[in-house]
Amino acid sequence: MKRPGPLLTLLAGLVFAVVLLVVNATTGTKNTSNPYRQASPGVSATAPTASASPSPSPSPSRSAVPNADYAGRTDDNTSAVAISLRGGRAIAYFCDGHDKESWLKGAVEDDGTMKLTGTNGDELNGTLRDHKLIRGTADVGGQRYAFTADRAVRPSGLYRATATVRGAKIDGGWIVLPGGKQVGVVERDGTPSAAPEIDPETGAVTIDGQKIIARPVTP
Repeated sequence: MKRPGPLLTLLAGLVFAVVLLVVNATTGTKNTSNPYRQASPGVSATAPTASASPSPSPSPSRSAVPNADYAGRTDDNTSAVAISLRGGRAIAYFCDGHDKESWLKGAVEDDGTMKLTGTNGDELNGTLRDHKLIRGTADVGGQRYAFTADRAVRPSGLYRATATVRGAKIDGGWIVLPGGKQVGVVERDGTPSAAPEIDPETGAVTIDGQKIIARPVTP
């Protein structure tokens, strides 16, 4: 029996190669069952996408307490209170116009409440209402005073002056109430007494023959 010639062997190899190409081409056109395969350019991916959870709605922010000044009297009409608000801070002054006074300071919360402290355990608690007035209590010298301070427009408000006059250290505080009435106390080397009136337009005041300037007070 004769062996196949070289030509027959070559033809057999070509037929086998063509069969392999056809099989591979047919297999490559089959869809795979993997849903996460990479999509071809321009073709949408078939992979399922998880739906994003809705972001929680941000809680409404409370508006900051506006800068303003307030002045008024205690309920028993014996004393006056002035409060200046700036940037979430407050400074207050309580005085009876004779010999009792107190400076207090502290923070103002976003809801308008405040707890201010001074020396000797003095304390003022107040609440800003509709940005129109502050209602609260002042504990000064061991006594509690309820008060209402209305929003003040210059020249009403809180003033202070410090100086040295005739060798004495002067520290004076004034509350100019809506309507123009003034209540103040001046300390001379720590001894309090009724304060003379200031010029609310310029802050000028004469103490013991010397002219000094009282200036608006802010925290």
